[in-house]
Amino acid sequence: MNKIAKICCCLLLLCGCAEHDPILPGERTPIFDSQKINLLNTDINDLPENIATATLEDCPYTQDSSNVIRSGDRKIFSGFPTNNAVASQQTPVCKNGYVYAGLTTGEVVKVAPKSRKIIWIADVFKSSNMTGGASIVDIIAPLVVENNYVYAAGLGDAFCKINATSGEKKWCVEIGTAFPFLLVNKTAFIIGTDNYLYAVRLSDGSVYWRTKIEKPTDIKYKNKTLIIGKTKINPVNGEIIK
Repeated sequence: MNKIAKICCCLLLLCGCAEHDPILPGERTPIFDSQKINLLNTDINDLPENIATATLEDCPYTQDSSNVIRSGDRKIFSGFPTNNAVASQQTPVCKNGYVYAGLTTGEVVKVAPKSRKIIWIADVFKSSNMTGGASIVDIIAPLVVENNYVYAAGLGDAFCKINATSGEKKWCVEIGTAFPFLLVNKTAFIIGTDNYLYAVRLSDGSVYWRTKIEKPTDIKYKNKTLIIGKTKINPVNGEIIK
């Protein structure tokens, strides 16, 4: 009887932990099926002269390298810490009353901050990054939430388009990044960890073109020109402007 009572107590404890463990609740989207880069080598025809400055919602939350998100002193999410985190400044993004954050463990999480409920968690890295020892899969680049999709890229060789409501990934393409990326109309411009600038079609993750970059840094878009440091690039075809 004592043994049965102990087992029952353990089960109750596990159930209690599951209720409050921030990783377990909510829908989880697994590691993406490998999607190799589909290079189209075509021009982009619908680019604007300039892009409007995005109006960001006030997001009074902080995030640390141990994957804890706080509202002041109150924790609203506590993920798993990792010893392999890259030094960076991660900032949660707020949209329509929810908080979205990229973690050092290669996940994107959607949280309802008032209830602290985890709506969904999406793995943003390819499966081969989890073999052969400790991997670095940090999501360093800021998330972009637009038209009910979350765009996320990390060091786990993945750039993904995620449904903001369900957490389901529409597509992922094998591009990792440590820099912020730009969305311009129906195209994302992203600098990969391989030092290529990619123009990614948002509808399906195909790549219009790619161009080698000598000194990667943040991307700017002005007067229908991409500017990376002192380098200017034609966004239509990826050619360097001399």
